[in-house]
Amino acid sequence: MKPQVLKGFRDYAPEEMVVRQGMMDKVRAVFESFGFMPLHTPALEYAELLLGKYGDEGEKLLYKFEDQGGRMVALRYDLTVPLARFVGMNPNLRFPFRRYHIAPVWRAERPQKGRFREFYQCDVDVVGVDSPQADAEPILVDCAVLEALGLSDFRVQVNHRGFLDGLLDSLSVPREKVVPVLRVLDKVDKITRDEMAALLVQEGMQAGQVERLVGLSMISGANDERLAQALELAGRHPKAQGAVERLGKVLRVVEASHPGAPVWFTPSVARGLDYYTGIVYETFLPPQYGVGSVMSGGRYDQLLGTFAGREIPAVGISLGIDRLVAALSSQGGATGATVTGVLVCCMEGTETQAASVAAELRRGLGGRGVELYPEPARMKKQLEYADKAGIPVIVVLGQQELETGTAAVKSLRTGTQERVALSGLAAHVAGLLEAR
Repeated sequence: MKPQVLKGFRDYAPEEMVVRQGMMDKVRAVFESFGFMPLHTPALEYAELLLGKYGDEGEKLLYKFEDQGGRMVALRYDLTVPLARFVGMNPNLRFPFRRYHIAPVWRAERPQKGRFREFYQCDVDVVGVDSPQADAEPILVDCAVLEALGLSDFRVQVNHRGFLDGLLDSLSVPREKVVPVLRVLDKVDKITRDEMAALLVQEGMQAGQVERLVGLSMISGANDERLAQALELAGRHPKAQGAVERLGKVLRVVEASHPGAPVWFTPSVARGLDYYTGIVYETFLPPQYGVGSVMSGGRYDQLLGTFAGREIPAVGISLGIDRLVAALSSQGGATGATVTGVLVCCMEGTETQAASVAAELRRGLGGRGVELYPEPARMKKQLEYADKAGIPVIVVLGQQELETGTAAVKSLRTGTQERVALSGLAAHVAGLLEAR
């Protein structure tokens, strides 16, 4: 059989994994700086737990099958429904329950740039609290994560499902058409106004309804102005008014915590998943990055109740690390790397001493990778290996160095070489690595 990877799946070479792990380490550090704690759940769930949570389009993407025990199971589609199941199984959790989860999920969707059938999500959620402060926190985490990854030209778009419910109620949109219409509105950044109008007509909307719905794309100005315009467009419907007031409070919390944050009320944002009940988030990078939304989420107060037997408020946001890697790579911001900082060369007759020096360097460099070449070989071969692997510092311990209690240290970055006493070797190498 010809070795190949399933469509929509991929291998990650070591240098790619270093980049991904480095990004996830930064994401994890931000999550923990906000007080979130890690949670792990299984990759497989009972299929019935996942069915009915993602809407018709989402359910088509579930990987589900019968296991050897005759049970219908499914690979997790996201990290939110497993969280809801966990909360339902643990009634004695202390609220607010703040968790983060970094793990792979699976969706049988059409692969494209930055989108695979197996990919990692990085989620944070606040469970047990319904407040503007709780709604604001995922936005602040969103901004902090992207800034930690070196991004500044992102845009966080926020809306509230209550506003959309009020707008659709004011337009007398039939209940069975609410979800299809929301899906059309959620495509506002991907299609033209005429295309949007045509899709709404296909869903049975009349001319007056289409005109007001398409009018969402015309709202502009500062957030306060946007909120006022949207409320007028919804005919000041009570549901819309409550949502607009809540969003105003959320945006004031965000501005107080992160002045000038690129966060905008965008009334067309709907989010496709059926379980959202309140505020919703979508975060986009500029078109040159070539990816869509990189961080999204919202409030889902009813989902946990399906497992807990009582309504439990919850809000959260999810980062797609694979899309971010693809986006940064397209702009030269996520290049291959190595975890190894030092190569200790292996010379005939000094193999044991070289192993001892490598061990001492690992202890003295605080965890930076120190690699020992695994067999005696020509110096040229070992230098070429280090150069191709991107290892910046070479340590050579030959017979002459052994007799004088020294080691030859070469920086591949500068090309300089020095003889250094073994007693000060770790400090010298640390200085070279920090100077890079």
